[in-house]
Amino acid sequence: MRRLLSRFRRDRRGVAAIEFAVVAPLLIMLMFGMIMYGSWFWMAHSVQAIASEGARAAIAGLDPAEREQLARALVGAQVGDLGLDASKAAVAVESTPSVIRVNIAYDASDHPLMALSGLIPSPPKTIRRTAVVRLGGY
Repeated sequence: MRRLLSRFRRDRRGVAAIEFAVVAPLLIMLMFGMIMYGSWFWMAHSVQAIASEGARAAIAGLDPAEREQLARALVGAQVGDLGLDASKAAVAVESTPSVIRVNIAYDASDHPLMALSGLIPSPPKTIRRTAVVRLGGY
């Protein structure tokens, strides 16, 4: 029996396979996390860019109704250009005498990469971004 145990102790065949079996689940979860969070940051950056562009476009309006119309038109046109679903973006435009504020809430819960959220902790499913442009002097 001792000879058999000492022979197993010296035999190194299959060690790499066992080490890979121990480390592989962690590496796979890390890879899924990088993919999911990377896509979420891309979507968040895109939503922020759309909000900023919508606020800039709203400056051309003469009254709050026209400002809102300009901002919504630009946001609606650019959401699709960035690969996002326009029906999942909720746009709110606030116009006061001193600022124009464009709020966008994008529902990313149905995005294919968010399907990985069952494996790892996921970022928020709704991406909320705001852009503000001041009117008048600074």
